[in-house]
Amino acid sequence: MALYNWGDVQLGRIPLRETFAVGESGGDSRSLDLEGQESYPPLTRAQVVARHDGINALIPGQCIPLTFTDKPERSGYYTVKSASSTYTEYRTEMVTADWKVSLERVGSDTETDLQSRLTGAVRLNDFALTGERWHAPPIGHYGYYTGATNPSTMTRTGADGTMTVYRGVPANTSPRWGCPPGSYLTGRVRLTTTGGQEVYGVDVPLAATGWALTNGLVNVTPGASTTLDVQAYTGGAWRSKLWNVSVAGSAASITSWDGATLLRNDPEACIVRLIKGLNPGRATLDLTLRRGSRFVEGYLQTGTSATLAAYRSPLEANTSFAASGYVTATANDADGNRFAAGSARAFTAHANGGVIKTAATALDFWIGVVAGGGSAVSGDAATDLRNQYVACMPESVYGVRR
Repeated sequence: MALYNWGDVQLGRIPLRETFAVGESGGDSRSLDLEGQESYPPLTRAQVVARHDGINALIPGQCIPLTFTDKPERSGYYTVKSASSTYTEYRTEMVTADWKVSLERVGSDTETDLQSRLTGAVRLNDFALTGERWHAPPIGHYGYYTGATNPSTMTRTGADGTMTVYRGVPANTSPRWGCPPGSYLTGRVRLTTTGGQEVYGVDVPLAATGWALTNGLVNVTPGASTTLDVQAYTGGAWRSKLWNVSVAGSAASITSWDGATLLRNDPEACIVRLIKGLNPGRATLDLTLRRGSRFVEGYLQTGTSATLAAYRSPLEANTSFAASGYVTATANDADGNRFAAGSARAFTAHANGGVIKTAATALDFWIGVVAGGGSAVSGDAATDLRNQYVACMPESVYGVRR
């Protein structure tokens, strides 16, 4: 419940204060118009700014869930027609965001399917791998449908709860599934910035430090003295492993970034781009995290050839299967897990555990956890993670009437 006993409107990711009036119209399509104000106080200034930016970052045609506290009959799935917000700052006294959104109703969850359009091709790889098509809808979805051929299922338990992952999704199929609007965001991928504030869109300022990228199974943050802290949620807690990313082999890793940009920020996937000046030149690192994934994907680039690497810090005993596209820890760690990492293209195994490639301007890689180590269930073994990386399908979600 919002402050001062107002109701809540949850507009996609964005929490807003529910106002008394909702404008609706029929005709060729059923539209819904909302407007309201967010202010500091009672919110924090950072919350008002985030909601203002989030409203203006809504994309026309985007399908989003919408829920109301006091008008639950209006809850459902809508596509965005237009959105705007006016930001006003009364210096040292008050900040306001007066917002308006115009939406087109798709329907309630009982009459709407969410269609995941899984497009693209299997990653080009040097290991003759076809990969494994997989997909993870939100926690709380139901009625997953792929036509005449059903995929197999497994579950992964994260900080948000237990998620169903579908394996062996048929090719040339766009799965359909239902989900209550109030459950759509559970298990989502999200990026938080300084102070733990979730970022609601892509066209927003993002700090180069203090961010965290998570899907409830994997949590990625900048390392204190390394490049990345990649945490895995197993056994009811986050388990941390530190990783270095370098454009100078083992000589020096990147321990700070000069800038950060969001390339994609949807519940099903998020991509953040990090920039580091090399004086001259620069390195860019794109980190991708998908809903339901046990690994984070990385793509490191430089303008001129260098020795590119992503490796454990400190050294962890490892076994190289570089000829098959991955490296993994030799034995379980104290938490009963093993790290795994790899690339779709030919590489050399780094001595610390990881991947390294000489005379290159680009390196794709993945970093993940074999939950359960030597006793990992089917779907969580190192080879399974490798296969899932090779066949990660770009996903776009649309609302369609049943």
